[in-house]
Amino acid sequence: MSYSPASQVVARQSEFFENRKVLIAGELNDTFASELLATAQSVTVFTTNYGYLGDIEHHQAIDCHFGAELNADLDIDMILLYWPKAKAEADYLLSMLLSKFAAGVEICIVGENRSGVRSAEKMFTQYGPLTKYDSARRCSFYWGRCDTPAAAFDINKWFRSYPISIAGVNLTVRSLPGVFSHGEFDKGSELLLNNLPTLNGRVLDFGCGAGVIGAVMKAKYPQIELDLCDISALAIESAKETFKVNQLTANFIATDVYKNIDGPYQYLISNPPFHAGLKTFYAATESFINQAPQYLRHGGQLMIVANCFLQYPPLIEASLGQCEISSHTNKFNVYTANK
Repeated sequence: MSYSPASQVVARQSEFFENRKVLIAGELNDTFASELLATAQSVTVFTTNYGYLGDIEHHQAIDCHFGAELNADLDIDMILLYWPKAKAEADYLLSMLLSKFAAGVEICIVGENRSGVRSAEKMFTQYGPLTKYDSARRCSFYWGRCDTPAAAFDINKWFRSYPISIAGVNLTVRSLPGVFSHGEFDKGSELLLNNLPTLNGRVLDFGCGAGVIGAVMKAKYPQIELDLCDISALAIESAKETFKVNQLTANFIATDVYKNIDGPYQYLISNPPFHAGLKTFYAATESFINQAPQYLRHGGQLMIVANCFLQYPPLIEASLGQCEISSHTNKFNVYTANK
């Protein structure tokens, strides 16, 4: 079976996990957790990625947890953290996870060097020792021990707030680390929102991130029935918080593309994600576009904004028969198509 470079490095250090009660978290994107069952006493997975939950939860021997925060009472003596791309998200995960367990819990950290995993040594200093034990596949592997208990975790302290004024609407955006546009407003979303049609009926904000697009749409057109969806629990929690502080209402759905979505909609609107970890990744958006006709009403509209270099028009034309560039800048295009 093919594992990521990071998991291949972990496999080289299997003695760290012999008869241990292991909690795996972070940027894990393969099924190595099932391989670890042969070595560890028990394996638990905490993930903020709903897609990964779907990949791993069918392994009955693995205890799986999904969310923005781990709330379960677990018996764990070893954490295996796959270092995420965003340093702020790594800090968030360390603070949250280490606050759940008593002093003395051990931790192994692994990640690609280009992800910034080397910063783990400095970041972990406040908790205890951290030592590099392996370097291969352009990845680094560390072992450490939490000698100083982490402070009680309060998720509210991790939200970053910033104001936006767009399309005649003034709002406050709230976002957690690791969420798209964390702490700043994306120019692609700005172009999309400045060129919205008059909305009505059911509307889906696909890949909602911190809820910026959805919040502006709901503020401008309060009569719409709005669903926001994302694969990330951190995004869903951020979007909920954005709507809460702006006194707006909507439905929030953790999903992998359309897995938990019930159509049809009058509008499918998105600034779709195209990064997964450190890689450019189109599969989710391709599925979103390909299956759009199944989730649009007759006469409904697909509307997305994307970097100009992304080859979405052929996909949209294959799905809906036509594609128009309704607005653009030198960097972004807004594509629309009707069913």
